[in-house]
Amino acid sequence: MINSSVPRRSVLRTLTLAVALVGGATPAWGATAFAAEPETYALTIKHLDRAGRSTGAFDTTVTGISGPGANKVVKPRGASGATTVRLPKGRYLLDSLLTTGKGADGMDWVVQPRLDLDRDTTVTVDARTTGPVDVRPPDRAAGFLAGGMFVKVTHGGVTRLVNQVIPTANLRVAHLGPAAEPGSVQQWYDAHWTTKTTGYALGYTFTGTRALTGLTRHPSPKDLATVRIRGAARPGTTGTATIALGASAGPTVGVTQKLKTPGTATYLMTPERGTWDITYWAPAAPGGAENRYSADGITVRAGATTTHAFDNAVFGPDLTGRPGVVRDRDRLAVDVPLLADGDGHVPSSPSYDKASTTLHRNGVLVGTRSGAPGRAGFTVPPGRAAYRLTSTVHRKGAPGAATRVTTSWTFTSRTTPRPTPVPVSAVRFSPALSPTGTAAADKTLRIPVTVQGAATGGRVRSLAVSVSVNGGASWTRVPVERGAVTVRNPHADTGVSLRAELTDTGGNTLTQTVIDAYRTQ
Repeated sequence: MINSSVPRRSVLRTLTLAVALVGGATPAWGATAFAAEPETYALTIKHLDRAGRSTGAFDTTVTGISGPGANKVVKPRGASGATTVRLPKGRYLLDSLLTTGKGADGMDWVVQPRLDLDRDTTVTVDARTTGPVDVRPPDRAAGFLAGGMFVKVTHGGVTRLVNQVIPTANLRVAHLGPAAEPGSVQQWYDAHWTTKTTGYALGYTFTGTRALTGLTRHPSPKDLATVRIRGAARPGTTGTATIALGASAGPTVGVTQKLKTPGTATYLMTPERGTWDITYWAPAAPGGAENRYSADGITVRAGATTTHAFDNAVFGPDLTGRPGVVRDRDRLAVDVPLLADGDGHVPSSPSYDKASTTLHRNGVLVGTRSGAPGRAGFTVPPGRAAYRLTSTVHRKGAPGAATRVTTSWTFTSRTTPRPTPVPVSAVRFSPALSPTGTAAADKTLRIPVTVQGAATGGRVRSLAVSVSVNGGASWTRVPVERGAVTVRNPHADTGVSLRAELTDTGGNTLTQTVIDAYRTQ
């Protein structure tokens, strides 16, 4: 459950009394300051069940938003169904959950976004005012997994959040009290359903002056977007992956599932909820760390299918959303993931045996750093100089696992007054491979080639791609045509290696090698 954040504010007021002393030609004044408790009012809350009878089966919270009671959070109790608390003057948010004690009956959730307490006040929470939340997928055979409703209220720059995470589809909701200011009430609803083959992620958002009273949504298949999540089995590995899926924006209830690799999980979801986030935990190698990939902010469209493949070849460097190398005064920081998967997802803890990064300045060794692949830091002498930066990672595995990845950049750099990107590039190879990182033997394969980093935007002076079928002992140049190369695959069970040599319009160079980029089958 998501809890609201309650900032602490002073509830004490300072009152200054001026007293005139009479008896002299010149009045004398004294001042006394003291902290006075704020004036309070009685808030009486009555709770009625679906039959209109008083009920003590409630869970009510009153949360301060503004005024002297802004830091107050109270949970009134009362077996009779009526309870009274005293609170300072101010704006409050009230939410109340009524139950019958029987899970099959569901729950009634009543929310009052605006409760202005400036006198003794009585509020009646009545389950008979609620309407059903009837949000269901088109497949009536689908079973309910979990759901949640969230209400966020903003007033005077202060935000409060209340929520209910529900284990069954039987939820009824209602607004209580006057309307709040325009746009001050935001509400989200998420529900996850499943069949044996498909998951449904149904989410909706609302903004206005009131909380919802009931909600009905019955999306048809054409109203939903399809997201396929493919889990690969990297050569030499087997196991079960874990997938987590949830909406990107606002509070949300997500869903997780296990996926035997290689395998595919299919979800149908509502575009109205905005973008979606996927987290994928790949099967860990024996004794290895858990490796996590993330794909955040996925845009979906009704009737369209989006596919995300995780932990599959070709593994290699990726500069999506990052400069890769940054110079801050006379400090060079390197952060280039060398083992991003074929879709460009960056792993949290990729398996590898050893990794190193070496820097030369004007042909002289500055230093070598060992540790995480593609990550290092160097302090360099001030002034302008020519640099060569090489980063390599080795890992054991069958062909297709990228047993060695090396990137070597040359560039010119000088002292900078602030963090400044260094002009480095990367090349992505994106062939269509099987979920085990293989391609058909003795067949031609088209391999798309994409440039990232400093050489993008028409800043490629030259780009050459070569192929090796003997682990990099010898190389054959293949032409880059219309953004791809075409390779004639060798016989079965052979590792195919790829190399790119690039020069940008500024004279900066890249040599990038992926040994055992994929294998034939």
